[in-house]
Amino acid sequence: MNVPSAAPDTREPGRPGTASSATRWHPARWRWPLPALAAWLLAWGLVAGGGALGQARAGLLLALLLPALLALGIHGLGRRLWVVAGFPASALALGLAGGVPAAAWLLPLLPLLLAYPLRAWRDAPFFPTPAAALQGLAAVVGEPARVLEAGCGLGHGLAALRRELPRATLVGLEWSPLLAALARLRRPDAEVRRGDLWAEPWGGYGLVYLFQRPESMARAWAKAQAELAPGGWLVSLEFAVPGVAPTARLPGACGRPVWLYRVGGGRRSMPAPGGR
Repeated sequence: MNVPSAAPDTREPGRPGTASSATRWHPARWRWPLPALAAWLLAWGLVAGGGALGQARAGLLLALLLPALLALGIHGLGRRLWVVAGFPASALALGLAGGVPAAAWLLPLLPLLLAYPLRAWRDAPFFPTPAAALQGLAAVVGEPARVLEAGCGLGHGLAALRRELPRATLVGLEWSPLLAALARLRRPDAEVRRGDLWAEPWGGYGLVYLFQRPESMARAWAKAQAELAPGGWLVSLEFAVPGVAPTARLPGACGRPVWLYRVGGGRRSMPAPGGR
């Protein structure tokens, strides 16, 4: 069921849901391959600065670590690997690794292991929700009082939810301690907790949003039916619940459909185009 697109977002900069100037200038938002080039230039700048200050080894270690931290905000595993591996590959090719302990080359893997603990590998990898992905959501679901993002990563989904549901109490749940800590810093307007999205009760929320993987959707729908109150919503970006007809479907401003399922069945009547 298609839903009319929401009216264009006319909110002023600085209002809830709009990107700050600092966010707009974050390398993760730049056109590819500029983030990779920026990470590599940063790494070589640290090497040069460390050498000039007589701290060549410290500069080299920082050059290995900081691009890996930057890569956490890049969309797509392949691109993150390019950001992380570019400097080590070039340093090895130029023979700059002689004074660095072998274990130091594992430093770029440390942020990735902190971001993706082994237990989290069964869930979706880090794919951020695009800013306008949920455009038109409020026209379908109204204004739920409490909204959960199950697996919030760095908080991109919380930002997209805030755009559409400015008065809702937002809660983000994330298993990775590193991503949860960063999400708290990025989204002070939401409550971010570390926890298992499958073990955490969903009762008490009017809407649960997730951007998981296709094979997780049947399990998510079963949990929603068991724990959400009648009339609650399960909202999934891109992936539908297999064998279940959605209550509504948004075309998705980012080219990815948004599937909406109302617990207890029934289809919500749609407001006129442009209404909220």
